[in-house]
Amino acid sequence: MDIVKIHDQIEVGPGRPFLLLAGPCVLESEAMALEVATQLRAITARLGISYVFKASFDKANRTSLNAFRGPGLNKGLEILGRIRATGVPVISDIHEVSQVKPAAEILDVLQIPAFLCRQTDLIVAAAETGKAVSIKKGQFLSPWDMEHVVTKFRSTGNRNLLLTERGAMLGYNNLVVDMRSLPVMRSFGCPVVYDATHSVQLPGGAGGSSGGQRDFIPTLSRAAVAAGIDGIFMEVHPDPDRALCDGPNSWPLDRVEVLLRDLLAVHQLVNPMVHGADS
Repeated sequence: MDIVKIHDQIEVGPGRPFLLLAGPCVLESEAMALEVATQLRAITARLGISYVFKASFDKANRTSLNAFRGPGLNKGLEILGRIRATGVPVISDIHEVSQVKPAAEILDVLQIPAFLCRQTDLIVAAAETGKAVSIKKGQFLSPWDMEHVVTKFRSTGNRNLLLTERGAMLGYNNLVVDMRSLPVMRSFGCPVVYDATHSVQLPGGAGGSSGGQRDFIPTLSRAAVAAGIDGIFMEVHPDPDRALCDGPNSWPLDRVEVLLRDLLAVHQLVNPMVHGADS
């Protein structure tokens, strides 16, 4: 199993601390992003969890043409750079090969969205940066199909790859999480992250936007941790009902610590050696 290196201080994989990738779906404002990053950094520091701030500079796959997409590449990377300057590593989505180089100058982790997970040129370009990369499994792919994605990525010699599960399509406007996918993808030698919030999304299920069922986030997250994942991805917002993107499936900032404590209790049972004397 590969150990993925993020920033100078974070390693992800067997025997390493649990990882949280979390923040608002999209960069709504610099002030809000800094608020979320600061609070989550404090929470994860108390709990002994590795933390990377997540927010998209551009949501290129919104349901509606008129939906809020974010500040764009240049302004978004400026904001993410200022968050990174506070000592918090950052991750964001890339959608085109042209975005890879400028994004890699700022981001600690490049994320390839689920709907682009088979884009060979994008995968190879991201891998060639030498950075850590998170690739989300497409809703349209089986977990076994992700082995081909891994092969594309490793063809560059870079092995800093995280695979992320975010559910599979079950009919129209619905997703289902097959927990078998987690050990299957981990068998490829990559640490696996569970996307707790997109997995409860109802794609396009609210007319011109996506709906969601955030009440199921704790249940599915506990199950994923029990299945042996290496980290959790969550969209977190101070007021999800007013979020400009993915509010129905975002987790409230003031409820994050309670959820993480539950997940750590499960993680400790599954991985007692990681927690040392606390196990």
